[in-house]
Amino acid sequence: MRRITYHKLVRDRIPEIIEADGKICVCEVLSDDDYLRLLDQKLNEELAEYQESKSLEELADLLEVMQAVVKARGWTLDELEQVRADKAAKRGGFEKKIILKEVIEHYADIL
Repeated sequence: MRRITYHKLVRDRIPEIIEADGKICVCEVLSDDDYLRLLDQKLNEELAEYQESKSLEELADLLEVMQAVVKARGWTLDELEQVRADKAAKRGGFEKKIILKEVIEHYADIL
């Protein structure tokens, strides 16, 4: 019998998928504090996976974890969207592909 230790947050149906494959899995339900801590770790994991693959599937995983964080922190997806929209209205989005290269504080400094 071979054991593999993970100790990582997984999607809700992963235990039943593992058991349907004839394997035994050991799981526990996390406290709210541990859940938030592991969600934060999962955000980093999913971001790294997306950065490596650049795949739509990994981006979807990142969004799924972001939505879980929103709910776990007691916010709503509507609140998240409103904050995003407000920031976009005030500061813009990223559609224009602008890179800020330098800021000169006083015009006289370049003369």
